[in-house]
Amino acid sequence: MTTASGERLAARLAELAPGLRVATGPGATGPYAYDASNYRVLPRAVAFPRSADDVRAVLRACREAGVPVTARGGGTSMAGNAVGPGVVLDLSRYMNRILDIDPVARTARVEAGVVLDALRDAAAEHGLTFGPDPSSHSRCTLGGMIGNDACGNRSVRHGRTSGHIEALEIVTAEGLHAVADHAGLRAVDPADAERVARLEAEVRRLIAAGLAPIRTELGRIPRQVSGYPLHRLLPENGFDMARALVGTEGTCAVVTAATVRLVATAPASALLALGYDDVVDAAEDVPEILLRSPTAVEGMDEAIVATMRARRGPGSVTGLPEGRAWLYVELDGDDEAAVTARAAELLDALEARGRTTGGRVVASSAERRSLWRVREDGAGLAARLVDGGESWPGWEDAAVAPGDLAAYLRDFRALLASHALTGVLYGHFGAGCVHVRIDFDLATDAGRTATRRFLEAAAELVVAHGGTLSGEHGDGRARGELLEVMYSPRLIRAFAAFKAVFDPQGLLNPGVVVAPARLDADLALHRIRPVGTEFSFPHDEDGFAGAVRRCVGVGRCRGETGGVMCPSYRATGEELHSTRGRARLLQEMLRGGAVQDGWRATEVRDALDLCLSCKACAADCPVGVDMATYKAEFLHRHYRRRLRPRSHYALGWLPLTSVLFAHAARPLNALLRGPLRKPLARLGGVTTRRAIPAFASRRALREELRSAQSGEPARAVLFVDSFTRAFRPQVAGAAMRVLQAAGTPCTARSGLCCGLTWVSTGQLSMARRVMARTVAHLDDGGGLPVVVAEPSCAATLKRDLPELLGSEAARRVAARVHTLTGALTDLAAPEWTPPPLPDHVVLQTHCHEYATFTGRRPLDLLRRLGIGRIDEAEGCCGLAGNFGFEEQHYGTSMAVAGLALAPRLGDLQDGGDTVVVADGFSCATQIGHLAGDRGVRALHLAELLDPAADRPGETS
Repeated sequence: MTTASGERLAARLAELAPGLRVATGPGATGPYAYDASNYRVLPRAVAFPRSADDVRAVLRACREAGVPVTARGGGTSMAGNAVGPGVVLDLSRYMNRILDIDPVARTARVEAGVVLDALRDAAAEHGLTFGPDPSSHSRCTLGGMIGNDACGNRSVRHGRTSGHIEALEIVTAEGLHAVADHAGLRAVDPADAERVARLEAEVRRLIAAGLAPIRTELGRIPRQVSGYPLHRLLPENGFDMARALVGTEGTCAVVTAATVRLVATAPASALLALGYDDVVDAAEDVPEILLRSPTAVEGMDEAIVATMRARRGPGSVTGLPEGRAWLYVELDGDDEAAVTARAAELLDALEARGRTTGGRVVASSAERRSLWRVREDGAGLAARLVDGGESWPGWEDAAVAPGDLAAYLRDFRALLASHALTGVLYGHFGAGCVHVRIDFDLATDAGRTATRRFLEAAAELVVAHGGTLSGEHGDGRARGELLEVMYSPRLIRAFAAFKAVFDPQGLLNPGVVVAPARLDADLALHRIRPVGTEFSFPHDEDGFAGAVRRCVGVGRCRGETGGVMCPSYRATGEELHSTRGRARLLQEMLRGGAVQDGWRATEVRDALDLCLSCKACAADCPVGVDMATYKAEFLHRHYRRRLRPRSHYALGWLPLTSVLFAHAARPLNALLRGPLRKPLARLGGVTTRRAIPAFASRRALREELRSAQSGEPARAVLFVDSFTRAFRPQVAGAAMRVLQAAGTPCTARSGLCCGLTWVSTGQLSMARRVMARTVAHLDDGGGLPVVVAEPSCAATLKRDLPELLGSEAARRVAARVHTLTGALTDLAAPEWTPPPLPDHVVLQTHCHEYATFTGRRPLDLLRRLGIGRIDEAEGCCGLAGNFGFEEQHYGTSMAVAGLALAPRLGDLQDGGDTVVVADGFSCATQIGHLAGDRGVRALHLAELLDPAADRPGETS
């Protein structure tokens, strides 16, 4: 379909469904060409329905035009189930309402786009939850879970999604709106009753004609998801049409809503962590563990743990016993002590069997969360390992009976070795389901041929072990072609007939399950000629291309809670404004696909426009995507030898202009608060809805540093960054006094700059010059720690400096950099005691500190210093350096602030004694903007701990 015909289809949809949002441009369709699989299929349009009627309109228009339709939820499919060549229906954007929860009946009615965590949070108010819990629970939708019959970590207890479905509301390819339940099909619209009855009758005839293969080949093991679950329609199973449609991967009907069964949440639980020499030994113990009725038995190998520790620091994984493979075993019950005792008894029994290398009952809730996060991030962590190697899905979802797991794993590892492949193993060992990412070469013809040979052999192997190609992800494009290895021709024909009843034209998610696409067609991976860049991207083999390729689509950036990533997505809810959406569009730019204009592409510029450059993705993304750096590189090349936005000059060059302003700070501040404030702000591309911070005089900094100088031999260097020098010199004096009190007297270095503002606006040539000067002054051979009070500047020196300059001198300087939190954690004398501290603190951690100094965060320090209650506004403040000062970004900036920071400040009582702590100048400025009229002012950590500060009457 050409662009023109795509626009005609959009016009037709506008006629049939007024108000339906449809996107057809490359900037909109590019991100939807991918899910979390190996595949890329560029759609012609993306529609965002708000109701079942909108879905019917889309299907009607597409049927008229012969255009395929693919329904999509969170886009986290690892098998290629959520990409298609026609119209993609994004059900997550608007059809995401929880319609009803009945705590008595323990049911909920939800739209297909509801994210699992949203349902679980709502159900938790009634002591209930939804049983299946995939690791992608923060972003996967109920519709997607229904599509592939998802399971999750606690499937040992709760099984598959199909076991929790009471009814599905569906729209068929011809536009019939019906309800599928345990007794069959019924029409929603009485006018459709005859056609719906005819459809049901055809299905009944089909099942009656194929009883033998349906009875003998389906439903053999708990995790048999491959193909269609036609056994649900057998007479002895009551012709359960609802559960027969679960797992059909959107190929038979579009699910618009569902009634699901909820389960009670156990009052108590215990987690047992077990270590093993390898995953086969772990699998050998699974049958013994299952005798104890666990809720979860999860396994993983050492590569995932090593990657987590390398990426997020040694403290990111705590509580694991010694070993090279691990099992998590969760038990639950009504009494905490009884459950813990059962876990201890199981540990004794397993130790007696002699396979474990260690084990412990994990009592700490913090350790439990840490351990579960490692397991839940497994797919992403395994994608890009410590050594930089890449691994891919494709054979990531096979399952066998749990008792056969050890034998299967033993043979599977031998198969990998025979094909010279390496796999990273993890998965639901208690259910016999193994996830593995393999270092396939999908970029060359020879590699793809070798991959096909392996997958064919792997299919033969799992079938020989009585298993299934898919245990929860579905067949999709990855395994549909291999169904003939697992099922008889007669059953394959029954699958095709079943689809034909619902979708005679074959328009719904074509190429999946029935008439499958080749498993090596439409592969996304591509190698391009390396492009010259300013950043070195030292951890990526192909430089910028390899860095952008880090995104494999797991979609953790689409989560609405937990962590900090991705503030713009959380504010807008748009795929294009997620880290994943931007990365996918950058991939399109590099491959010359949907995006044709390379570095000049306006589609990419617009997608990056709302990126706050917070760097949170560098820490929160399991594969370490660093969109702030990618954006800086793109802006540098996009505006090369071109006129830039005015704010790039006004804010990007602030470190230099502020030096000039310091000579006339008083009259300049008066000018910026007078009648000329708004015209000057507009001239610089700066919003008029914020007050411009007052500039400090040169004398103010000199006096602060002179008064704080101790005269003792320096054991550190205080780097006085541009923001501290220009706007809050009192922080420099306070930092010097705190370090002195903590046994680390320092000398101050002013007049140098980290280059942050030039980096964030993509003026990298200037950033390099500024950084080179800074390195020349700091790399003096002394080796003293460099303490930086402003977290964003510390992060720039720590990470951007060596990656932009690429010199040994830059790396030496970066290795010496500490935030004040880090200095007080690592350099303070053991006997240091801070001055009296408040009982309650509201904390805003700077995003760059969160991302770059993962093991040295203010929250941990303040806890160690004895503050009893710390309410952290987890997430970005929304100002984010130049972002929130730019006129066009003010609204997004405030929306981001409204996610966490504004509610925390709103809870403060006027005149109360709560202290607000924010080390970042941007964060402090945003806090003043939000609550300054109530007398709220943010203190820097240095001001909080300053031994010379006035303690009585501290203001909040």
